[in-house]
Amino acid sequence: MQEALLEWKHIFKLDPERELSDEALERICQSGSDAVMVGGSSGVTYDNTVDLLSRIRCFSIPCILEVSSREAVAPGFDFYLVPLVLNASEVDWVVGHHQRALKDYGQLMPWDLLAAEGYIILNGASTAAQLTGSRTELDAKDVLAYALLADRLLRLPVVYLEYSGTFGDMELVTRVKNVLHQARLFYGGGIDSAAKAARAAQAADTIIVGNVIYEDLEQALQTVKAKALED
Repeated sequence: MQEALLEWKHIFKLDPERELSDEALERICQSGSDAVMVGGSSGVTYDNTVDLLSRIRCFSIPCILEVSSREAVAPGFDFYLVPLVLNASEVDWVVGHHQRALKDYGQLMPWDLLAAEGYIILNGASTAAQLTGSRTELDAKDVLAYALLADRLLRLPVVYLEYSGTFGDMELVTRVKNVLHQARLFYGGGIDSAAKAARAAQAADTIIVGNVIYEDLEQALQTVKAKALED
């Protein structure tokens, strides 16, 4: 499954706290996207995570849990991604929460289905940035240094540039991709049209499409075309 993760180009991200009709979920899961990711910055619980997973399991699409809260961890996902927020001001979001989770559940971890991702949050107004106290006033050298830290020093399989709600600097995204040696570059933020999806897909290895699902489903489905252009 980890090999598949490193080949996926388009992932829809679903928030367990937000409402999504059965019809909309079916269209997302049968859209041709490579996978769906379940996760959110707030309001994610065990109950709403399991409920969403049970609905997704009606379809054959691979399903990832992005672990943002240990209380919301549930069995049954194909893969688990654990964010390390590299530019967080609070150490808990880099290693603290992770260490406590392993203290309680280390013997139960499905290690073959789990990988860490090095998050770099770049939209200071986002919920994710405020929750983690992320230092977002970074210049390009800062961002590239974080990317190298994740890729070369920590050997993380995924570097995730998260602009969360706003479309990012694609020139910077391209520069990050070019310095990575072994990590795959995920990009998320502000992809609300096929055109933006295509631009992001050229700059990053994998694009994550989230908010537009709940704002304009038709536009969200159009973003899958970027994957077809890359194939």
